[in-house]
Amino acid sequence: MSKRVNRRIVLAARPQGDPRPGDFEVVERPVPVPARGQVLLRNVLVSLDPYNRIIMGNANSDQPALDIGDLVFGFTIAVVEASEHPAFAVGDHVASTSGWQEYAVSDGSDLRPVDPRSAPLTANLGILGMTGLTAWVGLTRIVTPKPGGTLVVTAAAGAVGSAATQIGKLRGLRVVGVAGGPEKSRHLLEDLGVDAAVDHRAPDFPEQLARAVPDGIDTVYENVGAPMVAALLPHLNPGARLAVGGVMAQITRTGGFEGPDRLPDLMRAVLYKDLTVRGFSVPDHVDAYPEFLAEVAPAVASGEARYAEHVVEGLETIPFAFQDMFHGRVTGKMIARIG
Repeated sequence: MSKRVNRRIVLAARPQGDPRPGDFEVVERPVPVPARGQVLLRNVLVSLDPYNRIIMGNANSDQPALDIGDLVFGFTIAVVEASEHPAFAVGDHVASTSGWQEYAVSDGSDLRPVDPRSAPLTANLGILGMTGLTAWVGLTRIVTPKPGGTLVVTAAAGAVGSAATQIGKLRGLRVVGVAGGPEKSRHLLEDLGVDAAVDHRAPDFPEQLARAVPDGIDTVYENVGAPMVAALLPHLNPGARLAVGGVMAQITRTGGFEGPDRLPDLMRAVLYKDLTVRGFSVPDHVDAYPEFLAEVAPAVASGEARYAEHVVEGLETIPFAFQDMFHGRVTGKMIARIG
């Protein structure tokens, strides 16, 4: 077993802005052997997330960075190939945090069993995985929208954004999705079933937004950052609540920000409109997984909750495909099928 090869993607250089293929290296190591109390995993699906870029360093984040040469962290779906652990049998499917590699060993503490018969395996990295949990936590624990109100989701065609649109619909909200380009707007309306879609790249974006929220905005699930919040400010109703789940537009910036300083406008609105603005880190809420799955999994199984995926093939394609996430070329959850 130890003579087999395990291909791993490691950080070769700190990205300067957006990630590039040269920032990664595919290295080969022997397949590890599980000790007592461990299992050997063969990864079949790997999640590609903005968080991966955040921990590569040179990002607009306070998160600790990987060292050069470190395996890139990532969520995976794996099959148990060998087991020395009483809770896992050969052939079991599990969700893990084993990173961008083909094989890994685990003591079971990071594993969550998944049932390939209840939903496609890919869904367990997307709407039923940490992606969906992030959206659910934002709309249940961070802010609590009232049914019937208007929810605006930014980057709504992305992985977390699209999950947030579905959770909003499940909870009886009028959902407005903001995304870039007419094709993504079409996707939001026809595939995800939002009530209105707004193209932030269109010349008439302000007019589109105004038409989409005639009664103002009660809740925002924010994934983009300062530029989008500035556009939404005039439409926020008194008492509006903003869950900040991401700042996609700012992740790869290492210097200052161009354009006018809108912080005074934000602070004025926070005061006079009695706004609530809260950020959060989803690892602080992993205890919510059972409650989250109890609500969302049946909706996925029935087709009531919809989702989109962007799947690439092969471990070796990850360094090339990952950069697409930062250029608006990905709709839905980005996943690499490696087995």
